Amino acid sequence: MTWLTGRVALITGGTAGIGRAVVERFLAEGACVGVLDRSVADLTSLGLDGSLVAVTGDVTSYADNARAVRETVDAFGRLDIFVGNAGIFDYFTPLVSFDGEDLSGAFDEIFAVNVKGYLLGARAAVSELLKSDAPSIIFTVSNSGFYASSGGPLYTASKHAVVGVVRELAYELAPKIRVNGVAPGGTITGLRGIGDLGQGGTVLSSVPDIAEMMSTNPLQFAQQPADHAGLYVLLASADNSRAVTGVVINSDGGLGVRGLRQPSGGLGLADSTPRTGLTSE
Repeated sequence: MTWLTGRVALITGGTAGIGRAVVERFLAEGACVGVLDRSVADLTSLGLDGSLVAVTGDVTSYADNARAVRETVDAFGRLDIFVGNAGIFDYFTPLVSFDGEDLSGAFDEIFAVNVKGYLLGARAAVSELLKSDAPSIIFTVSNSGFYASSGGPLYTASKHAVVGVVRELAYELAPKIRVNGVAPGGTITGLRGIGDLGQGGTVLSSVPDIAEMMSTNPLQFAQQPADHAGLYVLLASADNSRAVTGVVINSDGGLGVRGLRQPSGGLGLADSTPRTGLTSE
């Protein structure tokens, strides 16, 4: 028996990066999975079979979220797990780089995807989740939900907001539905930027020296999407996390303990160079 045998999940942004790693891991753990994503080509590349249904849509549309829930339930007969994962990045654009109009449009775009998209997905899923014997909601947060310098003010604010969403929904939906989050650190993915800022064609994995930049955590390695997927399995499994709700698990290479110095490789040894981390969906 695997951890998610017989369970059904819906995952947004599940065709690339962390979302795809979670889809693949859930399938390996015995789950049936619905995926909501905007890219038809990426959905096709998943190689659909009897355990996977793909829905093309926009997470900022309630109708598309509701359709994804409906098609997942139609395909598999139930819904036990909702994973809100779709997101965009601001590529460290600082506040002083915006004029008023640019700031307003960019704010609306990133919060629509990173925050409203999670709320719309959760709302669309709630009625079906309540029919499950052990329902779970999991959101992708970020180390930017806890620390500065891993994005600009818009991305950081959006991910801090997601931490609040996790806590509030865990309170509101208890005792029926558990709500938790995973906060990845510097992960090499194809995370795209804000279209309103002309970043829509930029992907994180194409940034020069990105692996080196993302290795600036105490464990000193750039994470891959699969490094985080097991934590989603843990939180989705009622048998292994039934007492856990309102929690965000940090999967960031230890950024919370880095302090002002970074270990240089040996126990008890450190240099004096401050380091930063990045994150992505």
